[in-house]
Amino acid sequence: MKKTNKLKAILVDCVPLETTKKEAEIRLEEAESLIKTFGGLVLLKTVQKKFKPQYKTYLGTGKLEELKEEGKKLGANILIVNNELKPMQTYNLSEILRPEGIEVWDRIDLILKIFQKHAETKEAKLEIELASLKHMGPRIYGMGMELSRQAGGIGGRGIGETNLEIMKRHLAEHTRKIEKDLEKCQQSRALHRAGRARKNLKNIGIIGYTNVGKSSLLNALTKKGAYSANELFATLDTRVGKIYLKEVQKEVLLTDTIGFIQDLPTTLIKSFNSTLQETVFADLLLHVIDLSDPRFQEKINVVNNVLVDIGAHDKKTIYVFNKIDKLPLDFNHQMIKKRYDRFSPVFVSTYTGEGLEKLKKEISKQLF
Repeated sequence: MKKTNKLKAILVDCVPLETTKKEAEIRLEEAESLIKTFGGLVLLKTVQKKFKPQYKTYLGTGKLEELKEEGKKLGANILIVNNELKPMQTYNLSEILRPEGIEVWDRIDLILKIFQKHAETKEAKLEIELASLKHMGPRIYGMGMELSRQAGGIGGRGIGETNLEIMKRHLAEHTRKIEKDLEKCQQSRALHRAGRARKNLKNIGIIGYTNVGKSSLLNALTKKGAYSANELFATLDTRVGKIYLKEVQKEVLLTDTIGFIQDLPTTLIKSFNSTLQETVFADLLLHVIDLSDPRFQEKINVVNNVLVDIGAHDKKTIYVFNKIDKLPLDFNHQMIKKRYDRFSPVFVSTYTGEGLEKLKKEISKQLF
């Protein structure tokens, strides 16, 4: 792809036949938000409904030809597929679109690029590099096999296969090095946790879907000054602050970490194991939910599925329904309270400060 200051993207999603128009629109909207978060521009977005994706190119031949022509006309420099592609699908799509100067990313590529843009600490950068290697490794294997067939023929040992073996060895060594460095980070975190335990200092983990106001809650409760913005994955690094609970006259730690999002593979989540350990070992979780989002119930489910993946689903949890300042005056809070009663729901606005004292009281009740 030619050097440019901005992604000029064609966004395409491939969905099952039974997907409703509304569901397809919602998926595209979130993908477009991801592209904007990275600083890109969507020139064209479209959906293809298929019984199952095309084996070789994921997208159907007709749709691919249409997108190739549109991309040429619009001056697009990238095709972003809002799904996870197999290595050979990425390779084949790239080869077809290369003459038009159009690169190909899948949804995971896009998310990883956003992670790379926003990571600040050494630990976060290592975790992102590890996730990138795990995503890239199979692609190199797939592309190497294709080059091997082209160069050496059936039963031959072509240059592609030789390069493949070199790349696989290099990736394996590099992966081991990163995992070793991350082990040191985990050991450091374990020492910090042991120190807190000796001081009987409780730790609260803030979790939630991306862009629900987790960092804003940390700021509102601790005056920490963590970066927060109205964009997906605005913060990736773990941030810790202290709050004083006057009801019990004790200090507790509050930890904010990476936000979750739908359709992230378990392997990618596991690459962030070091950071997510703070969630696993927390004494209490604050699950922050954007109550002004029409899809908040679906996003609660996404977060809960990730908690299952990392082994933190049985943690004591308070549901913190945020952004109540954006709700209509006649909103039925009681219905939400009744539905999620077992999670001791608290309604807050990190913008106005409403409900924060109630939240502190509930934290005191749950922890002491």
